[in-house]
Amino acid sequence: MTVWYEERGSGEPVVLLHSSVADSGMWDPQWEPLGERFRVIRLDFRGHGRTPCVADGPYSDAGDVADLLAALGLRRVGLVGSSYGGRVALELATGHPDLVSRLVLLNAGCGLPPTPDLEAFGAEEDRLIEAGDVGGAVDLNVRTWLGPEADEPVRARLAAMQRHAFEVQLAADPEPERRREPIDLTVVTAPTLVVTGGHDLPYFRESGRHMAEALPDATLLELDWAGHLPSMERPAEITRLLTGFLS
Repeated sequence: MTVWYEERGSGEPVVLLHSSVADSGMWDPQWEPLGERFRVIRLDFRGHGRTPCVADGPYSDAGDVADLLAALGLRRVGLVGSSYGGRVALELATGHPDLVSRLVLLNAGCGLPPTPDLEAFGAEEDRLIEAGDVGGAVDLNVRTWLGPEADEPVRARLAAMQRHAFEVQLAADPEPERRREPIDLTVVTAPTLVVTGGHDLPYFRESGRHMAEALPDATLLELDWAGHLPSMERPAEITRLLTGFLS
């Protein structure tokens, strides 16, 4: 396969899609518990975790996921997407509405124009990377994307995943051309749980409210304690939430 993946358990299939700041390791706390109830699958997008940053031509992460599911013979799955993984889930659900049985979006984006808070983050990250300060860019991401509930081991784990992604992607020569697939919220028919965090950037809170209004069958859950990555911040609580919604 183009991407690294693994699976665990049996039953209804559930696919976990990671944030761009992390890799499939962000789902470690959910991996075994979900595997007791579902056939759970996780993968690393290109340039993350155990998937190299290579391509023969333009590619999309949603296309990689669709190819993986086809190779596994899966025609209907539950999707759980965190941040960028949520955007990939929406791209997949737009292009293949019948493929998705249930959808969970954890602080996902859906293509709304960037707000000043997101633009400021992106500009600072670019400045640090261009200056060769990968460590500073890693620290910026950890500070930005983890809320107050995250302890030091979780912060160190996220830093390691983000540093690895930066190093792999910066070393790619040539860097593959990644394209984004279209998103049309009106055609996403699966029952959807939209989760936002009270400590997240305003851009993602606004995106969550927009998706909850535009999706045909959506429920909005606002977690006042959460930052951008609640599955790492309060993993047991998010595991219970996922198990209940996906069952």
